[in-house]
Amino acid sequence: MRKHYTVAGHGFIVDAEESVFTEMGQYLPFLDYKEDNTLFTLHVQNIATPILFEENYRQEDEGQVMICGKMPDGKTVLEYQLMDKAVGWLICSHDYKEGEVYYTGEQRIFVVNNALMMMYTFITSDKLTTLFHSSVVSYQGKAYMFLGKSGTGKSTHSQLWLKHIEGTELVNDDNPVVRIIDGKARVYGSPWSGKTPCYRNVDFPIGAIVKLKQAPYNEIRRMKNIEAYVALAMSISGMRWNTKMGDGLHETENLLTAIVPVWHLSCLPDQNAAEICHNAITNQES
Repeated sequence: MRKHYTVAGHGFIVDAEESVFTEMGQYLPFLDYKEDNTLFTLHVQNIATPILFEENYRQEDEGQVMICGKMPDGKTVLEYQLMDKAVGWLICSHDYKEGEVYYTGEQRIFVVNNALMMMYTFITSDKLTTLFHSSVVSYQGKAYMFLGKSGTGKSTHSQLWLKHIEGTELVNDDNPVVRIIDGKARVYGSPWSGKTPCYRNVDFPIGAIVKLKQAPYNEIRRMKNIEAYVALAMSISGMRWNTKMGDGLHETENLLTAIVPVWHLSCLPDQNAAEICHNAITNQES
């Protein structure tokens, strides 16, 4: 069974048995019956034995581990682990247009979600498109993105806007897509939103990007040049050691730094932080 989805104008196909799609409810807003903009196809399969490969790199985050390596034929492979146990693998074709994802048991949708995010990241990296680790709200027709390390308070700050800034709505709480078209930056909802179920097929021009830092006070300032670039780069995932992908991400980050205001907010998790942030970034976006 095959279904086609479009996220931020980029399409992909999932090829799987019907039962897989019953677990993919968050993708329904992105279901699209047109296949003329398809960038990649992901084939989903069950497997009984581990896939062996050469490890090159690993990333750990709150009990989750992703190991990146190479198959004997040179194809990129990713292994997904939960609590030190391998639960799935993604093997990509050399051009990243075809992917095969294998799962071992109960964590099927976890594996499929991660495989789709990575395939999407790989194939769009040279198309001025990137997934951000960010929480995003909309306000008066524009989107405002909050960045920071895990545990910094991105979701909390979004919730403060929702509670105290009238007219605010949540766009995505973990993995929105940013795309630059005709020199203008827009942020899109996605099927990937972390622990908060917010799967909206919406998009807005970006009004500002704010890097958060916990502090015993509330203070905001505008970031420029290399400081702003670094803040963006730290919130974008991708295989930067791959020349094509690394160059694409660098171009996107450079353009975003030039066309979108980037701010630094030292803050408490309180109403005043939301109000100070809101007043600064909505009144001084140029």
